[in-house]
Amino acid sequence: MLFLSTRISSNKYAVIAGLLLSLQSYSQIQPTPAADRLKSLQKRQALATRAGIPDLPFRNIGPSVMSGRVVDIDANPADPTEFYLAYATGGLWYTQNNGQSFVPIFDSEQVIGIGDIAVNWTSSERIIWVGTGEVNSSRSSYAGIGVYKSRDNGKNWTYAGLPESHHIGKIQLDPIDPNTAWVAVLGHLYSPNKERGVYKTSDGGKNWTQTLAIDENTGVVDLDINPANPRELFAAAWHRTRTAWNFEESGNTSGIYRSQDGGEHWSLVSGPSSGFINGPGVGRIGIAVSPKDPQVIYAVVDNQIPLPDTGKKISDTMYQLSELKGLSKMDFDALDDKKLANFLKVNYVPEQYSVASLKDMVRKETIKPTALYDYLFVDDGFQNKSVTGCEVYRSDDGGKQWNKTNTKPINIFSTYGYYFSKIYVSPINTEKIFILGYSAQLSADGGKTFSTIDKGNVHADHHALWINPKKDSHIINGNDGGCNISYDNGANWFKANTPAVAQYYAIAVDSTMPYRIYGGLQDNGSWYGPSTNEESPDWIDSGEYGFKRLNGGDGMQVQVDARDNSTVYSGSQFGYYYRFNLLQKTDVPIRPRHVMGEYPLRFNWQTPILLSSHNSDVLYIGSNRFHRSLAKGDRLQTLSNDLSNGARPGDVPFGTITTISESPLHFGLLYIGTDDGNIQLSRDGGYSWNNLGKPAKKNAGLPQGLFVSRVLASTWKEGRVYVTLNGYRNDHFNAYVFVSEDFGSNWRQIGNDLPMEPVNVIREDPKSERIIYVGTDGGLYASIDGGQGFMTLNKGLPASVPVHDIAIQKRANEIVLGTHGRSLYIGKLDALQAMVLPKPADVIKSE
Repeated sequence: MLFLSTRISSNKYAVIAGLLLSLQSYSQIQPTPAADRLKSLQKRQALATRAGIPDLPFRNIGPSVMSGRVVDIDANPADPTEFYLAYATGGLWYTQNNGQSFVPIFDSEQVIGIGDIAVNWTSSERIIWVGTGEVNSSRSSYAGIGVYKSRDNGKNWTYAGLPESHHIGKIQLDPIDPNTAWVAVLGHLYSPNKERGVYKTSDGGKNWTQTLAIDENTGVVDLDINPANPRELFAAAWHRTRTAWNFEESGNTSGIYRSQDGGEHWSLVSGPSSGFINGPGVGRIGIAVSPKDPQVIYAVVDNQIPLPDTGKKISDTMYQLSELKGLSKMDFDALDDKKLANFLKVNYVPEQYSVASLKDMVRKETIKPTALYDYLFVDDGFQNKSVTGCEVYRSDDGGKQWNKTNTKPINIFSTYGYYFSKIYVSPINTEKIFILGYSAQLSADGGKTFSTIDKGNVHADHHALWINPKKDSHIINGNDGGCNISYDNGANWFKANTPAVAQYYAIAVDSTMPYRIYGGLQDNGSWYGPSTNEESPDWIDSGEYGFKRLNGGDGMQVQVDARDNSTVYSGSQFGYYYRFNLLQKTDVPIRPRHVMGEYPLRFNWQTPILLSSHNSDVLYIGSNRFHRSLAKGDRLQTLSNDLSNGARPGDVPFGTITTISESPLHFGLLYIGTDDGNIQLSRDGGYSWNNLGKPAKKNAGLPQGLFVSRVLASTWKEGRVYVTLNGYRNDHFNAYVFVSEDFGSNWRQIGNDLPMEPVNVIREDPKSERIIYVGTDGGLYASIDGGQGFMTLNKGLPASVPVHDIAIQKRANEIVLGTHGRSLYIGKLDALQAMVLPKPADVIKSE
């Protein structure tokens, strides 16, 4: 699941200064033009064929049981045992046996993220269209490069243009003319662009015409067609903007458009007099035309209009936060004890801060009278309110007039409807509709009432559905946990999850034999399993799958105490970590807390944690401040002030620490990086910090304002440190890798021949300082000359796959890749190391 959270600053003047600095920095980061990205794909292909690349075959060890995010499904209406699954970052897969097994058919292409697919089942050729770039607008929705097309069931692909589309919501094929298609282009995720709207081709994708364009922040997220009259189409426009610190999910320009001339011209049919929702609260819209009665059109909409504040209803029993703002000492002392006690309990204020202790602290001026307000203050745009959320509308006259169908709230999404808003209507029953959100729901009465059809083995967060046109109780569902199939309207389901398409954020390895791999996955918790795992259905007989779950939520970073290989630190998004004991099956929560009088801490979505390599009792955690425990996560100490440039108003945490590294050669020599571009050094265990990349610092040599994806202190030289910067959150795709030999005083860029792909991770080889590994949003690269030149290591890998993390198991001399879409890969390092390490004969000769 995706959640928005709070972000607060500790000093308003520091916030203003930091805001000005970061605004200046971000204004200099420009989106990468599509022409440059297309050239960069050629560069990647050249690196893959570079002479001298060693034979370093990778093996995929899964896991597959938890699967990954499905974004589209297309099945053969004549034989539904044949269908295609499109994954957000896992590629395109094909089955001919009702999902018992799949084969990937898009792995040869230089982009793997998919928004939508369309298959011409009636053509004599098997024509498949793929629109790249997921449309769900999440934190890891990768930008595509346009449309691809195959005429031989995926054996060969042709690029069909629209490179600035980035994120494609729907490809709609003409049911009569195989050369005519329309594409819903949502556009860039993190930057405005005019190439949004509806595009039409009449020559099979050779040429495109933008027939609907609204503005640079409003794209089209969904399309549907009148099957009885292909000249009539409906398009769902969506205004949305996203920055690293704020997501604007709705706007006045969201709405429904209709074309009556084959998509050449469009008119708004959801205006103020139509009965459809209007105004700034109109969010993402899904659209569906009834094939049985095309005059009936359904729409599901993410209504972002705030609900009335109901806080006053309980004001006689409990204070509201706003009532505690700006109090004097006398005002605070006069607060009603019972109402204040209820307020403390409801807001989970630690027990140490009782009514009596707080009033005593204010009287003695230990804290300010506004301290409690500051302690709980949030500026996330949602304080004391919620939004309407999911609504369903219906038109019975071809889109001229609309009526809301649901009389009761539909609680399948609220503040994160941007991740869902899909609707489907039965091909044979106009009154039967399905809507998708956190849960999947079915209505048999035209949207008046809904029932949930999720079951115990169906994952939450639904994104795609296929309905059998001959038997509408047969449905195929795609969600964050893969694919499920039902033959009885969702009363019972089975999984079709054989592809290894898990989306890893971070990984770690232990020292057992065979060693185990741990990692956190998008919306699928954290898992661990053996490096020798081989995917097979045999585990169903034994009931013991190789990988085991550690925790739920969105799994994040993992650290393992190598002294016992059973003490593991893991958790979920925004810094909710635990210390697990795998043998005793216990867990202890670990989370830094601010103290009364301070503003709340800010945690990154992937909050960094690190066990010291010098003493595994020492645990480091980063919020916007640096925290340390000398007792395995117990008794956490906050050692620093805010190490970022400060908070920003918005609904996404920003101004947070993203990476922590400690020198393996010197205890207490620490580096951190932040999401707003700060790189800081501490030489005293975290008590004092020096910002290494300030613009005023001469010869700093680093771009400003970019997300610091990794800082890595070298295992070879104490003064050497690497940093990787990532422009994903600016639609900026340059590859930034830097090295310093003097503790970050001066930096030199390396990897200048890397393609334009944001960099996620860098690792050193354990046997040669000349070898370094880099994982990007496009794959794995290695250098054998300290970063002067790189080669692609892709034998056994898809041509493109996001590598989010890299771990190296020294005893096995193996590299492990945590990919965001294709689970785990392992490769032996011997062949690559042999290119630079002295041969045994050379060693004897030198002696």
